[in-house]
Order: sequence, then C-alpha cells, then structure tokens
Amino acid sequence: MDKASNNKGKYAFIASILSSFLLVLVFAGLAATVNSHRVVPLYSQVDIIAGMMFVFVLSMIVSASIWPEIIEKRIKG
Repeated sequence: MDKASNNKGKYAFIASILSSFLLVLVFAGLAATVNSHRVVPLYSQVDIIAGMMFVFVLSMIVSASIWPEIIEKRIKG
C-alpha cells in the first residue's frame, strides 16, 4: 500500500472538520444577517451558539460518512 492509502482516515477527518466549520460559518452568517435586519432580534446569542454546535455535530456525522468514500475514489482514480 502506498502512503496515500494509509492516510485516508486522516484526509477524511480533515475534510470532515473543514466542511463542518464551513457549514457552521454559513449558519452563523445567516443567523447574524436575520438578526441585523430586525428591530427586535429573532435569535439570542445563546440560540446562535447552540445552533452552531448543533450544525457542527450533525454535519460531522454526515460528512464522516461521505468523505471517506470520496477520498478513496480520488486515491484510486
């Protein structure tokens, strides 16, 4: 086995973390945009932070099942 095949798990983990952080940033940006356009904020800071954690955990679960297959195809490709 070559080195890329041995590091498949590491690459999948890094890809999962990065994609989850990207989704969290999108969520936070949308929540901040909604709050800034209202006179009375729709979401509190606690709501936004809890939502960010929820989005991160869910996206890690989904991306941890998707990225390994994508990376394996790229390595074999």
